[in-house]
Amino acid sequence: MKSAFGIWSLANRALTFGVIFVYNTRREMSQMPWLSRLSVILIICIVAMAVPAALVQANGAVPYIELGPDEGIPGAPVTVRGYNFTAPAGLDIYFYLETTNTTDRKRVAEVEETLDEEDFVAVFEVPESPKGIHRVRAEVNATVYFEDQFEVTPCLTVTPTEGSVNTTVTVRGMGFGKNETNIELRYYLNSTYFAPILGNITANATGSWQRSLQIPSSAQGSRRIDAKGDTSQPKDVTDATFKVTPVISLVKSSGSPGENITMTGRGFAAGDRDIRILFAGQPVRREIRADGTGYWQADFQVPQVLKGTHNVTAYGELTLQTAVTPLSFQIKPGLALSPTEGYVDMDLIVIGGGFAPDEDVDVTYDGSKVTATTTNSSGTFVAVFPVPESQHGEHEVAAEDDAGNNATAIFIMESDPPDAPELNSPSDGSRLGFIWNVRPTFNWSAVSDEGGVRYNLQIATTASITAEGFASPRVSIPGIVATNYTLNRTEALPYGTYYWIVQAVDRAGNAGNWTAAYSFHAGALPLWAFILVIVAAVAIIGTVVYFFIIRKRTYYY
Repeated sequence: MKSAFGIWSLANRALTFGVIFVYNTRREMSQMPWLSRLSVILIICIVAMAVPAALVQANGAVPYIELGPDEGIPGAPVTVRGYNFTAPAGLDIYFYLETTNTTDRKRVAEVEETLDEEDFVAVFEVPESPKGIHRVRAEVNATVYFEDQFEVTPCLTVTPTEGSVNTTVTVRGMGFGKNETNIELRYYLNSTYFAPILGNITANATGSWQRSLQIPSSAQGSRRIDAKGDTSQPKDVTDATFKVTPVISLVKSSGSPGENITMTGRGFAAGDRDIRILFAGQPVRREIRADGTGYWQADFQVPQVLKGTHNVTAYGELTLQTAVTPLSFQIKPGLALSPTEGYVDMDLIVIGGGFAPDEDVDVTYDGSKVTATTTNSSGTFVAVFPVPESQHGEHEVAAEDDAGNNATAIFIMESDPPDAPELNSPSDGSRLGFIWNVRPTFNWSAVSDEGGVRYNLQIATTASITAEGFASPRVSIPGIVATNYTLNRTEALPYGTYYWIVQAVDRAGNAGNWTAAYSFHAGALPLWAFILVIVAAVAIIGTVVYFFIIRKRTYYY
């Protein structure tokens, strides 16, 4: 775009100077008429000479500038070419943001020499400025200028320009309208569909704004970031692009052989199929499929490998293995129990991995050695032992090899209480014995439990039952193996009414409910009554003997 506006400005200044000079000297010229006429003629000649000198250089050509390109985004390079300039000294390039006010401009370049003694080339970057037409001027000593026009268009930049899903990026908008509002940021999942990820953005006076955000779930490849506002349409905005790279993650970075680990993949190719997980180079899971955003999740079992650090990675039909950064997974000694919970005397299988190869291993249960074995060349072993009798709850199973490697696991003893038995004899309300202390035999039904049970028997003179049994038991016999019990001499019951109950307790310490109380009566007579009967009987017999035998014999003799 060529312009002679600056040249005409110089001519106008010269004419103005002449007019002002004539006006200021009109009084002196009125006194000397011949001099006034001569002065006017002289001034007109000077102005007439200055105008052609300003418009045409020595070669007769008019100076002008051209911009290439004449439109673009803030930050873009622009070349200023000047033609027909003879002296570059004091020639500066200015970019005007809005008006031609000198306070509203930025010096963007300085010309130090011309080409071929008449032309010059200068390069500048478009400063931050709102969209629209802006003036670019080449000014000589801030008095003479030559200008062209440059149109600013909006654009977006993103930093960084590539990474995985969930990467935090900074999106910067420039060249939008001055103080433009309702700017919406769009992230394109593919060539058609986008997700509005930020809104209600307002630009500043130079049309710039900045926001930080996380890259949403999206498939591998370049993703377009666009924006629109009240005055800026998506087609007007130079987009930014972010390259999504595939990434994998693990729920934990260390573990032991046999352990189940969850891996998550993001940023794989959309719909990628037959994704495989490799652990230390060997496949541990396959036939995984990603969704439309390249996301997938799958579990795999840590293989039997030696203690140390190993690489874990994944790839698919469309996602190359070289595009995925592998992860490090540290193998530590560990134990796997099968089952992880159970009952007394069941066979517990202990699988160990990550130990030293070909070493002896001791296995303990709650600190007591229960078995021993040897690891194989991969540092793995299998041991089996019956679960010892122990209380319900958690118990530690530990293993240690001769090289000092050790690991623990938790076995949970079952906590289900057994059923209550049924009381058989003595039956409820029965009477036992005749006199003196009674030693009855108590019978009840058997209770079935996988770990085996024992029984608690209590006898009391009152039927008040608590969680611990009778409130005041006269006899309490714990840990009875059989389903019957006979009182010994020290436990014999004197005459009276009694109640009895039974409770089943398994070998894990789980106690069932107490039975309902049965009553029985011990003895037919108390001791004093029995003695009284004996005394009365003796007295009666003595009386009979006396009257019918002794007295009769005395009468006859």
